Amino acid sequence: MNILSEFGLADPQSPSQEVFTNVSTKKRYAIATQGALVSLLSLFSIATHSAEPTATNASVTDGPYVFLNQGQENTAYWICQSELKQTPIANNQLARPNDCGNLPQPLRHDEAPQIEADTYTHAGKIVALSDVHGQFDVMINLLKAHKIIDENNHWAFGDGHMVMTGDMFDRGHQVNEVLWFLYELDKEAQAAGGRLHLLMGNHEQMVFRGDLRYVNERYQTSAELLNRSYDALYNKDTEIGRWLRSKNTLVKINNLLFMHGGISPEWVERKLNISDANQLFRQHLDDKKEDLKQNDLLNFLFFTNGPTWYRGYFKDALSEKEIDQILNYFKVDHIIVGHTSQDRVLGLYHNKIIAIDSSIKNGQSGELLLIDKDKLTRGLYQGEQVQL
Repeated sequence: MNILSEFGLADPQSPSQEVFTNVSTKKRYAIATQGALVSLLSLFSIATHSAEPTATNASVTDGPYVFLNQGQENTAYWICQSELKQTPIANNQLARPNDCGNLPQPLRHDEAPQIEADTYTHAGKIVALSDVHGQFDVMINLLKAHKIIDENNHWAFGDGHMVMTGDMFDRGHQVNEVLWFLYELDKEAQAAGGRLHLLMGNHEQMVFRGDLRYVNERYQTSAELLNRSYDALYNKDTEIGRWLRSKNTLVKINNLLFMHGGISPEWVERKLNISDANQLFRQHLDDKKEDLKQNDLLNFLFFTNGPTWYRGYFKDALSEKEIDQILNYFKVDHIIVGHTSQDRVLGLYHNKIIAIDSSIKNGQSGELLLIDKDKLTRGLYQGEQVQL
């Protein structure tokens, strides 16, 4: 147990600066009331400061960042040991500076991203996972264990379809590594006749709108050195930001419908279709929250009952009859969602709803969903497979 939590001093998930602020505040109170507790906390504070430096004095290595403003489009920016560096981009190849860790060196796409279809039929094998939240190593382990990628992190899934149902951003410490990996995998999948479907989750939307409550503290250093707010590192005038803004929020593949949160009965009542919704999401990803709230349809799509936030399947809010009505509306047999964390890939309502947020965000393990025709399989962290 976290000792601060045991004494009611701080949330163990809080950033370290907040923790130590709380420690300091509580110590002042404890001095006047509990001398013994002061000593204990003092020892803990010293040990913790020695073992885990805060973001203000920890060295940060991060990048690359590519901005598309005139005069910057052929330069890659890097944070190397908390120092800002830049390298020229030649023939679309990004090359990191010396002594800059093992940061990705992607090949930049040589054309603007194209909006892809959101409905596919006759697709073969499919793999889906969700809510990576900057946990690059866990994601790579899972994909390698199930031979979705090879030992060099390249696409190995042939003409298969891979679906990531949102939430690459926030919480974890390797968000940029996740994004650049998927950026390259996107092109590799298409070249092999397959597809990577990168769907927008609520945390992508939050970052684009400047809601930065869940951003890992290490990115404060990057934002400061690049002289931009964190959200501006991924706005529409950046390579990754432009690419992300071309993506869908929902995709239908064979008899399966994928999205981040879920489809509520309100969607059916509004008689919405997938393509119109995807287009509205792309058009309004950068809108301010208050502006979205003023529009009835956008308020529905972007918030509580919309497809990136809905959690009704996990609150016993719907009967199986209501689930069937939603499935019939889309002419699918299964809806696959992330967003609501589970210990494993989980089937609900006789596998009509499949939850694939397997808590990768904790950075320890995770699962993915494998689909081959009508066979649904849990892909476990070490490569084992169990029928759902």
